[in-house]
Amino acid sequence: MSVACQTITWGGVVGHPAGVTTIKDLWYLAYGPDDVAIHEVAEAGYDGVELFDGNLQRFEASPQKLEKLLDDTGLVLLAVYSGANFVYADVLDDEFYRLERAAKLGRRFGARYLTVGGGAIRASGIRDGDFESLGRGLDRVAELARENGLEGLYHPHLGTISQDPEGLHRLMKLTDIALCLDTAHIAAGGGDPVEIVRTYRDRVRGIHFKDYAEGRFLPLGEGELDLRGVAAVLGGTHENGWWTVELDETDRPPIEVAKQNRRAIDQLIGAPA
Repeated sequence: MSVACQTITWGGVVGHPAGVTTIKDLWYLAYGPDDVAIHEVAEAGYDGVELFDGNLQRFEASPQKLEKLLDDTGLVLLAVYSGANFVYADVLDDEFYRLERAAKLGRRFGARYLTVGGGAIRASGIRDGDFESLGRGLDRVAELARENGLEGLYHPHLGTISQDPEGLHRLMKLTDIALCLDTAHIAAGGGDPVEIVRTYRDRVRGIHFKDYAEGRFLPLGEGELDLRGVAAVLGGTHENGWWTVELDETDRPPIEVAKQNRRAIDQLIGAPA
């Protein structure tokens, strides 16, 4: 059983400002220093790391720097995370330009997964056909990932049309893409993480563990989620051998929270099936 950590905790996440006017350049970026984040992920006892597409792009011109960081720490790059709106036909090609760039960088640095969020909720609300557009887009993501030696995963996320169980169930009938579920996003969208993971167990390839209570994402053990129940549904292990810890932000030192989460995951790994 291996455990990865998302570096979002080191500085929080921003979007590149160029993306406001040029959609192909709108990528995610954990704002903190990558070298500090990667070294502290290793120090906290993790086996791998998940990076945003924008963080990989920091190393595009000097790939040896990231290769050395991974080699020095012994960490595996498990996944590159990106996303798109998918429902606006006029900008879809520009969105896939960016997703293809992310997939190629993921391949360059040995990632296993291309994980994407998306499915915009329009200002006027969800339109007829938006779920179908998202489903087609996700099937295209899965194909793009395969072409680059990765597996494409969809991450249901707050602020998208799949944020609640009804939306997720509707979407899953329209695409064959595998899933990276998130315990806290499921709960925040009104779902039961144990039941959602049980429903889609055969499609789950990745899992983001974080806790949740009173509208806040929290370190593991500080919220109200039945994380042991989730672990039990997964059989105490993941079929591909990896779980991922993620926490969007904290007012504590990130390494302190990362160590707490790692200890909590170690307890969950032994959860009985």
